[in-house]
Amino acid sequence: MRTLNTKIWPRILIPRVLMTLAVACAPLAGFAQPGKLDLENLEKLNAKAAVVNDVTLDKSLLDMAVKILDSTHDEDAAQVKDTVKGLKGIYIKSFEFDEPNQYSPADVEAVRSQLARPGWSRIVQSRDKRHGENNEVYLFKENDKVAGVAILVAEPKELTVVNIVGFIDVDKLGELGGKFGIPEEIKDKPEKPKSKTPAATKPDNKENPNDDDQDQNDAQR
Repeated sequence: MRTLNTKIWPRILIPRVLMTLAVACAPLAGFAQPGKLDLENLEKLNAKAAVVNDVTLDKSLLDMAVKILDSTHDEDAAQVKDTVKGLKGIYIKSFEFDEPNQYSPADVEAVRSQLARPGWSRIVQSRDKRHGENNEVYLFKENDKVAGVAILVAEPKELTVVNIVGFIDVDKLGELGGKFGIPEEIKDKPEKPKSKTPAATKPDNKENPNDDDQDQNDAQR
């Protein structure tokens, strides 16, 4: 009987074992970041949309974006920097169409089904059947801390998904509005510049100083 040379086994088996582990672990790569959504199914909408906004910022790119923001001397830079310090990534897919119904309910459901997984909870839902608009906000919690945010905006001519991954103070979420491609709408209303309320109306200065006395006399009559 021919004996096997055991000395060559490592050279044969190790590469095969490593390849097997790589293939087995590949499906788990997408779940490496708790709170991160898989948005690849929306790529097909690129060809249909008139305007496409695709933002992919992992931790390293996010840190670089903050540095660029610092260099612009933006007055909100310090607050934004403090808000994103616990983030691992920001991912956005936004499409605007010339005609309605260019995406299917299945496209939206593919995202919403991920938000039905354990850890996710919906905190905001706004529906306008008259105009066909549906806005939803979800939070992903890990050890009682917010470790992810998802914003889903579905309108007849627009579809937007915002996925913020990492620990974040929800009270500071509004500070990211208008930054890194995140819609302005997430800004907290109290943080927005308040419109000036008209001051209490004061009696106009009348040319005739006796007009007030005349008004009182008329009232007594």
